[in-house]
Amino acid sequence: MYAIGVDSGTQGTKILIVDFDGKVHGRGHHPHRLISGLEPGASEQDPKTWMDALKKALKEALKNAKINPSKVVSFGVSGQQHGFVPLKKNGTPIRPSKLWNDTSTVEETKIIIKKMGGHRSYIKKLGISLAVGYTASKILWLKRKEPDNYSQLSTVLLPHNYINFYLTGKRHMEYGDASGTGLMDIRKQQWHKEAIRAIDPELEEKLPQLSHPS
Repeated sequence: MYAIGVDSGTQGTKILIVDFDGKVHGRGHHPHRLISGLEPGASEQDPKTWMDALKKALKEALKNAKINPSKVVSFGVSGQQHGFVPLKKNGTPIRPSKLWNDTSTVEETKIIIKKMGGHRSYIKKLGISLAVGYTASKILWLKRKEPDNYSQLSTVLLPHNYINFYLTGKRHMEYGDASGTGLMDIRKQQWHKEAIRAIDPELEEKLPQLSHPS
């Protein structure tokens, strides 16, 4: 029996195939490309890039491992946090994903923090502060800068969650990922209604169910 581990990072997708004694049987890798020509501070990738890389890296790893794919019984995924993958109702991305290292949302970060009563108030209410790279400001950026795209928003996912959604069809978010959105009370492990309303009163229905890793 074998397990496959996937790491989808900013620069590429890496895959390992191991047996249950920890022996590595196969490796695969395929790079990701950033979208060029964006405004200063912006960092974006097309989610299709991740899925193409996943398929190619997996094909390479299986070829190197020379195993029967039917013997794979576990498939684990790790990936980028903080990014924003806006999905339409049919599950397709509305636009490219703004990544964790996108700093074009400084203004939106300030707006949200001000609505929440300042940095100290934010920390008191959610247990964390709101960093520029967190997902919350990216959502507000889409609402302010691309209202037509925002009007199509059905589900908010992170890059890691999107890969899981692509593989399973389930729209959910792990608590660890959600802690980096700036929208979850990390003590109660639930979405924080006031922080959500600071962006959009109707946003809560577009946030996925929270869960433990599975």
